[in-house]
Amino acid sequence: MQVLVVGAGAMGRWFGHCLRAHDSSFDIRVFDADPAAAQAAAEALSAGVDDGGPVDLVCVAVPIPVTAEAIAAHADRARDAVIDLAGVMADPLDAMADAAPDLERASFHPLFAPANAPGTVAACVAHPGPTIDRVRAAMADRGNTVFETDAATHDDAMATVQASAHAAVLAFGLAAESVDSRFHTPVSRSLFDALEAVTGGEARVYADIQATFPGADRVADAAARIADADRDAFDECYREASEALDR
Repeated sequence: MQVLVVGAGAMGRWFGHCLRAHDSSFDIRVFDADPAAAQAAAEALSAGVDDGGPVDLVCVAVPIPVTAEAIAAHADRARDAVIDLAGVMADPLDAMADAAPDLERASFHPLFAPANAPGTVAACVAHPGPTIDRVRAAMADRGNTVFETDAATHDDAMATVQASAHAAVLAFGLAAESVDSRFHTPVSRSLFDALEAVTGGEARVYADIQATFPGADRVADAAARIADADRDAFDECYREASEALDR
C-alpha cells in the first residue's frame, strides 16, 4: 500500500511508525511545507519524500488551523482513503467529504502526545472500508486502544478534557507560588505533575486547542464563583463540582 503522510511532525512520524511496525511493506512517502523536515522524517521512517504521484492512502497530520486546507490540497492524490489526525473531527470530515466524496474517510485522534504512546485513539469513520481497517489494525498492533465515536460527541468532549483541563492546569501554574516541596499535599503534587505534563509540550499545540474548543472561559467563570463565594455559595460550588464525577 502506498501512503502519503502530510506533515513531518511528531504525530505524522508516530503514524508512520505504526504502519511500518504493522507491515514493513508499506510504501510511505512524506510531504511537509518544509522540505528539510520532510527529508528528516522520511529518513526516520525509512520512507521516501513525496514525489507528487497518486497513493492509496493520504493521512493528514498537520496543525488544526491548516488541516482542512491540507485535505483540500492533497485528498485528490488518494485512490482509496483519506484520514486525518488533527484532534478536531467535524471540520476535517466535512473537508474530506467535499474533496473525496467517493473514498473511505475517517478522523483519528490519538489522545496523547506521541512521546507518551501507546494510548487511546478516538476514531470517527465516515465511510468505512478495508484501507481504514488496516489503519486501525496498525494502531492496535502498537498497543493503542481504538474506540468509535462521532464527530459531535468527540468535539464536545474536547472542550472539557482538553480546553478546560489545560486552562485549569495552566491557570494553577500562573497562580502558584514557590513552596518547599515538603509542604505538598497529594492534590497539589498531582496538579504540579499535570502542569509538568502540559508545559512539557509545545505552546503552539495548546494554543490551537484553546482557539478551537470552548472551555477556558468556563474555567475562569468557575474560579470567579469560588473566589466570590460565601460559605453557602461555596457549599453549592463544592456540591456541583463533586457531581462532575458522576457525569
